Amino acid sequence: MQKFGIVGAGGAGFPSYAKLAEGADLLLVNGSECEPLLYTDYIILKNELTIVLGGISRVLYHTGIQKAIIAIKAHTALALGFDDGKELCDKVFVKVLPDVYPIGDEVSLIYEATGRLVKPGKLPITQGIIVYNVETMYNLGRAIRSSKPVTKKWVTIGGDIEKPVVIKVPIGAKISDIFKKLNIQLKEGYTVLDGGPSMGKIINPLTYAVSKTTKGILILPNDIQAVISKKTNIEMAVARAETACCQCTRCTDMCPRNMLGYPLEPHKMVRTAMGVAEVMPQMVLSATLCCGCGICESLACSQGISPRAVIENYKKLLSKNKLRFDLPGEYKVREEREYRMVPYKKWMSMLGVSKFDKMAEYIGEINDFERVEIPLSRHIGAPSVPVVKDCDIVNEFGLIAEAGNGLSLPQHASISGIVTLGGDKIIIDKVR
Repeated sequence: MQKFGIVGAGGAGFPSYAKLAEGADLLLVNGSECEPLLYTDYIILKNELTIVLGGISRVLYHTGIQKAIIAIKAHTALALGFDDGKELCDKVFVKVLPDVYPIGDEVSLIYEATGRLVKPGKLPITQGIIVYNVETMYNLGRAIRSSKPVTKKWVTIGGDIEKPVVIKVPIGAKISDIFKKLNIQLKEGYTVLDGGPSMGKIINPLTYAVSKTTKGILILPNDIQAVISKKTNIEMAVARAETACCQCTRCTDMCPRNMLGYPLEPHKMVRTAMGVAEVMPQMVLSATLCCGCGICESLACSQGISPRAVIENYKKLLSKNKLRFDLPGEYKVREEREYRMVPYKKWMSMLGVSKFDKMAEYIGEINDFERVEIPLSRHIGAPSVPVVKDCDIVNEFGLIAEAGNGLSLPQHASISGIVTLGGDKIIIDKVR
């Protein structure tokens, strides 16, 4: 996997080869498409299931694992015509998940699909499970067939546009160039996100380029909750949370990780003064258990404050001090969990994106890009190290950066052209 440059395509960007640890008895393939408005995994399963299954079968063969599950939401299963338990090929089965949010969160996914609970601070392998995204398995299957590295990305282009689409583009393609090719014009009062409306980040479409972790690009109006929450000043949000919290505990009562028995209590995070946490960061260790789903912020809180912003601040503090939650204990899923899971449609309504939820159409590959900008460090681990220099001529699929020390990945040219080194990226311009 490493030589092909395969990274987790679901969002975090963990190098896929590093998950192949001993001790697993189940391969869990995440096709749940956790976030609203994204249809990338659905389109891949609909159009390229054979290649996905090829990638899964290769992992099963390599690891000796005897069973794989492709986990998808109920509405996706209905669209694909899959029933729960359907055997897609030898040792590979379908698991239909409820239409709730955030079921694509790795810990929630594992529990819902298998009944196994990953203990706080631990990895899925401790429960005998390896988790990959559908697109990651597609990339492996295609790499095995072609013996070529990953140079293309499947992306949903959606939000407040006439017709959402899924496209396949070269890694490093500029968002502005994609919009031009799709005849999409940004209007005033709109924001562009990389990712879903819940956990996606605001980007500048004029400078941003597609990476191996880009799942979707959404265009959304500024006056909906999904955007308002992302544009709130973090320092102001934290200060307001400290003074406006009514101590009702609803953020904790609705927290998906808390409902799984994790010792994460957002209401206590809000009550903890930042100054105290800076002196004694051990007080907020459980902040690292937050998945960032935003339920505490957009649904639970009646005061309009953001527990998520507070927790994100604590995460930065803990990262600075190289601390994370890793405490022993017995953890049990709460009985009330099944009654507090958030229906998918309810969540879309809370974010203000329900009217933009239209089935995306796959319109194929778009390849005629004059320039790509391939990032060297948009994956977990050490940045890739360039092996090319300014003015070098490279061909598509050619190695342009090798893996750095430790956990890292190589990078390959997604188009043929002339190289320019750009600090944290490699720019390739097509020869005219």
